[in-house]
Formats: sequence, C-alpha cells, structure tokens
Amino acid sequence: MTEQSNTKQTEQDNVDKNEARLLKKKAVVDQRIAAATEERGVTILLTGNGKGKSSSAFGTMARALGHGQKSAVIQFIKGRKATGEQLFFGSHPLVDFHVMGHGFTWETRNPELEKEAAEQAWALAKGVLSDSSVHFVLLDEITYMYKYGYLNEADLIAALAARPAHQNVMMTGRTAPRALLDSVDTHSKIANERHAFANGVKAQVGIEW
Repeated sequence: MTEQSNTKQTEQDNVDKNEARLLKKKAVVDQRIAAATEERGVTILLTGNGKGKSSSAFGTMARALGHGQKSAVIQFIKGRKATGEQLFFGSHPLVDFHVMGHGFTWETRNPELEKEAAEQAWALAKGVLSDSSVHFVLLDEITYMYKYGYLNEADLIAALAARPAHQNVMMTGRTAPRALLDSVDTHSKIANERHAFANGVKAQVGIEW
C-alpha cells in the first residue's frame, strides 16, 4: 500500500471513529429525551459572583414573551437609576413589572425600612406565584433578602411548591440558603473570571444597568 493510500485510509478511519462517537452520543441524548416525560414548570436559581445572572433571567423572559407567555418581574434591589430592563419590559403588555419600593439599595442601608419593603415585595410575589395566568416569574436579586434576614426562605419554598403546575420561576442573587438550593429544579452558578470594573473601566449604561 502506498503512502498516499495509507493517508487516505487513516483519514477514513478517523471519519468512521468520529461518526461512531457521534452516533453513540446521539443514542445517549435520545435516551434521555425519551425518559423526560414529565410536563410541568420548573424553578431555576442563578447564583455566583460572576456578571450575567439577571441578564440571563431577563433573556429567558424575552424567550417566554416571544411565545406569548404572560410574565411578571419582582426586583428586590432598588438602584439609583432605572435599568434598561425596566425601561424596556416595564411597558410591555404581557409583563407586570415591580421594583421593591423604598427599601434596599446598594448605596444606603436602613434595615427597618429594607425589611418593610422586602415584606411588601414578597406580598406581591406571593400573589404572582398563585396566579395561573402568569407563565413566567422572575424574582430578581431575591436571595439577598434571606442573606440579611428580611424574609424566610421557607415561605418561598412553600410558595414555589404550591404554584400553578405550568409556571416557570427564575430567581437570582450571589448566594442562596441551602434549603433553597436543594429545592430548585435547576441551579447554575456563574463564576467571575474577569471583570472590566476591576481594571478601572467605568460602569456604563446598557451594560451594568
């Protein structure tokens, strides 16, 4: 066999091996798809120090809206400025958008005022979590309310368990109570490998808010 023939045979062997590997992988995926027969809404928790938790959640809500699904947002952090998400989704006919009133901000801390505001926001969230007309719920930055002891995670876990069967819920925040982590269907942790702010790049509209 010539050198050229050997090269062609090696290339064909590699193609055959790759095809066999892909077919084996497809069989595993097909088996998992066939086994996933339960139809219901899911709970998703995004944590970690990396940038993108809320961005991912709002992106998922955009996907739900694309399918005509009514959505609701409760933001448990109040910033100094209106966010791009609030400006864009706040007037959407399929979105109920609420920002936690006069309470928690990153700039000032008033525990009594923050606890009162957290309780008011949670009252809104409970109403949404029992509303069968709402398909997608975003509880943005809610985990901070448990970190500072303003709310009880057991109340959230109970409300999630009792929500309409089709309702999807996403929650965000850097850390979360162990009980909440253990109760959700999907938990993704976003790591911080590098951030422009650490290198002196100023926070900017359209990226940070």
